Amino acid sequence: MGRGRVQLKRIENKINRQVTFSKRRSGLLKKAHEISVLCDAQVALMVFSSKGKLFEYATESCMERILERYERYSFTEIQCATDEIQQNGNWTWEHAKLKARMETLQRNLRHYEGEDIQNLSLRELQNLEQQLDSALKRIRSKKNQLMVESISELQKKDKELQEQNNILAKKLKEKEKTNVEQAHWQLNNNCQDSSSMLLPLNISSNGREKEDNETTNSGVLLPWMIRHHLE
Repeated sequence: MGRGRVQLKRIENKINRQVTFSKRRSGLLKKAHEISVLCDAQVALMVFSSKGKLFEYATESCMERILERYERYSFTEIQCATDEIQQNGNWTWEHAKLKARMETLQRNLRHYEGEDIQNLSLRELQNLEQQLDSALKRIRSKKNQLMVESISELQKKDKELQEQNNILAKKLKEKEKTNVEQAHWQLNNNCQDSSSMLLPLNISSNGREKEDNETTNSGVLLPWMIRHHLE
């Protein structure tokens, strides 16, 4: 028959318990050695009997080195866990602070708008009034400053436009003066040309009158004079 499954519970018989401890201890130490050799692992095993006797196994008999490594690893794990918990706690605290601040700002904003002021005390209402008066003064001061700057800018632009207008007016007068001078010069040239053309005509007319007078005085009519009288 096959071997039955051992029930895991404390062995009441002292001798059987001691025999079982010796067998299981030897098997456990053997398994620790096997996993160390087969898997190239660092293994440290400590077993204390019910009487307090120590049985141990360490890879390459270097229990101290393995324990130091275990302590460093445990400290790192504990530190990381502590930092994570502390960080989570800090985030929770920061979230609570921001939430409270946001609620305060929202409540103050409603008060500034004249809402939810029924439960405010006289002192709180006076403080709210002072804050509104101070804010109103700052707003008016900023508004007046912007108006003065705007007026100054408009005056500056008006001055620049006036200067440009004066320059254009000056150029226009100079152009008109030039045009008048050119017109006078052209008129004088035309008059001189007309005088030179009329002078021979006057001379010929004077000669003809003189000839007519001589003919009249002599009592003889020239052919062209006869034709003129007939007409």
